[in-house]
Amino acid sequence: MALKYSRQRQVIYDFLMTRKDHPTAETVYQNVRQEYPNISLGTVYRNLTLLADMGTIQRLRVGDGIDHFDADTSEHYHFVCSECGGVTDLKMESIAEILETARKDFDGEIQGHVTYFYGICDKCTKSNLLRK
Repeated sequence: MALKYSRQRQVIYDFLMTRKDHPTAETVYQNVRQEYPNISLGTVYRNLTLLADMGTIQRLRVGDGIDHFDADTSEHYHFVCSECGGVTDLKMESIAEILETARKDFDGEIQGHVTYFYGICDKCTKSNLLRK
């Protein structure tokens, strides 16, 4: 069954394509409503969920209780700042070999992995140094 085209969904996706900061649904909503003032947060969230379920975007659950969204569906890793909560892409080689390590002593079927790196981002590190 083909999915019916939705201008609102397209605008949400187009907005995500311009971002590298992995915005939350609230951030997407605040920006998209500038073009569509009558759009609801629920509509934004439903479309983000649909796009994520279809594999068009990624939903990131980084441990802060808030879903973040990423239009880049290529294999890549994320850094989460424990100070500001920012989520950024990490430029690094693939660590896909971790799957083989995990499968070595596991009798079940491992199909994939999600890896997040946590710490303090450069901006927060600099800000902390200035406060000292």
